[in-house]
Amino acid sequence: MRIFGKGRHRPSASWRQATDRAFTLIGDGRYEDAGALLTRAADLEPWLSESWFNLALLHKFRHDWEQARAAGLRAVALLDREAGAPDWWNVGIAATALQDWPLARRAWQAYGLRVPGGAAVSGEPAGMDLGSAAVRLSPEGEAEVVWGRRLDPARIEVLSIPLPSSGRRWGEVVLHDGVPHGERTTVVGHAYPVFDEIELWAPSPVPTWVVLLEAATEEDRDALEQLAADAGFAAEDWSSSVRLLCRMCSESRMPSDEGDGEHLDPHDHSEPGHPGPLGHRTDGQLWVPERECGLAAPASLVRGLLDGWVADSPDSRDWRDLEEVC
Repeated sequence: MRIFGKGRHRPSASWRQATDRAFTLIGDGRYEDAGALLTRAADLEPWLSESWFNLALLHKFRHDWEQARAAGLRAVALLDREAGAPDWWNVGIAATALQDWPLARRAWQAYGLRVPGGAAVSGEPAGMDLGSAAVRLSPEGEAEVVWGRRLDPARIEVLSIPLPSSGRRWGEVVLHDGVPHGERTTVVGHAYPVFDEIELWAPSPVPTWVVLLEAATEEDRDALEQLAADAGFAAEDWSSSVRLLCRMCSESRMPSDEGDGEHLDPHDHSEPGHPGPLGHRTDGQLWVPERECGLAAPASLVRGLLDGWVADSPDSRDWRDLEEVC
């Protein structure tokens, strides 16, 4: 096969050496040095789509989206297959980061995904019906996996209430990578991929609060979560929803909760007295009335929400120590 008058051939030894060394440097976080080597590789073999794919990948790691888009477009121009190439996926991520919606739609379609509206629609991809997924916030730091709704192949709207250590809020939209690292499964057998966050795409104006609840029963706790949802916001019982996992467990296929009754998740690395399901167990008692709860609601609403929850059942509910944390 010939492309632009050049025959396809195997890359030279110099190209392979420069590329291999570059990815070693990328693994060490030395992006500038890696960029020099990948640029040299592209000069050596400009007719290889891999030369430009690798540069696009590096620019994605650096969040240099203009350069990622430019290199990605050079890569896809040299492809020798119709659909399914990861080169198009990287173009889609870069285009989404830049809100270049015509290119994003073209990229997803070229990859082989169905994008409602066709090529004539210029707005952001909508209605792709990709369902739910989990996203790992701050994957290089104090990582946290939360649930969200996929808006398109590169963006997730966060529907959990993240812990303050993540620096993220309920309702934010994050740009995520295309290759999942792990899965979360449900008791009915559904599996959901876990994607790694790349960067914050759209912030949320809704602050995160932490509050200590006295909820006599699970039904009392559920009532607060429903009350918040009915108001258009969210409440989450961090006492039961947070699990501390090692990196190996987090990036593997994991059940989404610890199960029922006396079963304890062997992968839960929390301890009694610390955050996580084990930290809120007592001998012979599965339910502990004192709950640490995350709330996502405006300052003008949050206290009224809690007071209304207590007023519905004052004998079994109370709250204290409300604090804005993110």
